[in-house]
Amino acid sequence: MDDTHAARLASGALPKTPDDLFARLQELGIETNTIHHAPVFTVAESKALRGPIPGCHTKNLFLRNKKGRMWLVVCLESRSLDLKGLGRAVGAGNVSFGSPRRLMSYLGVIPGAVTPFAVVNDAGGAVRVVVDRDILEQEPLNFHPLDNSMTTSIGARDFVRFLEAEEHAPLLLDFDQIPPGG
Repeated sequence: MDDTHAARLASGALPKTPDDLFARLQELGIETNTIHHAPVFTVAESKALRGPIPGCHTKNLFLRNKKGRMWLVVCLESRSLDLKGLGRAVGAGNVSFGSPRRLMSYLGVIPGAVTPFAVVNDAGGAVRVVVDRDILEQEPLNFHPLDNSMTTSIGARDFVRFLEAEEHAPLLLDFDQIPPGG
């Protein structure tokens, strides 16, 4: 498979760019602030390079179950997650990490750039967004804007408004109440 084909969505369309995302946010009247930095692929790398970016920093996981259903989980970066418990809490059964190929096909991003902003690429609504309710109590929220060499800050209410405008209203979970999967 050539790189051009690999970089396409399941629909055959090209993934949206950060500029496309910024245009969509502007269309919705949502103000953001973006900074550029070296690419980061893990929460640990992000912590080391983030510098003075204020606000809530998150962990974003792309998960799937055996039936092929998919979830994008957005939680506090400090959370330890029990995938079995989380899978049961969202009604998915057992979940595992989605492959890089599936991630590109549905959300149009690479590992390390997983972000809730990527729902702009999921026109078919195949990916369900699950949000840690605790992040919505913080300001601002910080996510990669489809590229892991940038961080975009957005207000919590505007974040939810963006997800709803993209027809990906989030399932809000109290992650402290998720029972262990055992």
